[in-house]
Amino acid sequence: MKAILPLIAAAGLASTGFAQSSPAAPEPLLHIGTSFDLVVHLPYGQAAVLFGPEGERAWAGKHWDPKFIYPQQPRDIEGAVFTVRHGQYDAVWVTSLADLEARHFQYVYFMPELMVTVIDVRFKPVDAGATAVNVVYTRTAIAPQGNEHVQAMSEGDKTAGKDWQQAIDEYLARSKSSSNQ
Repeated sequence: MKAILPLIAAAGLASTGFAQSSPAAPEPLLHIGTSFDLVVHLPYGQAAVLFGPEGERAWAGKHWDPKFIYPQQPRDIEGAVFTVRHGQYDAVWVTSLADLEARHFQYVYFMPELMVTVIDVRFKPVDAGATAVNVVYTRTAIAPQGNEHVQAMSEGDKTAGKDWQQAIDEYLARSKSSSNQ
């Protein structure tokens, strides 16, 4: 019996050591989708212009400052590649779809070692002077440190519709008052 106790104790230590050296399960990477709707009080052809990287400058504020890589003369076209500063990170953006006829735009942006975001924008004319816009953000962490960014940005996406609506309405009001002068 005395000889068995040291063997049991050694086996216990060995199994404890084994458990500590086995790799931990990897942290799951977040994949979150959010959406919002707004109405732009313009006909579709005029409203759509506001949702390209250049057109968005008119209403999105100082934080929206795309730096075009392609085309070098900034234009809102399918295949455009540009960077946008997000806090301490430079995100690389691609206009992956700009189909005016189908009323569908899509953007993909990548923040190295953090996340990838797909932004899907669809338009539906409400009447001759208004366009409904549906925006879907899908964010995916590409590394565990990206989870925090995906979570925080997805929370912000939940209120973005109201912010975008207000910014676009204010832009249109300024535009209307300056054209009346």
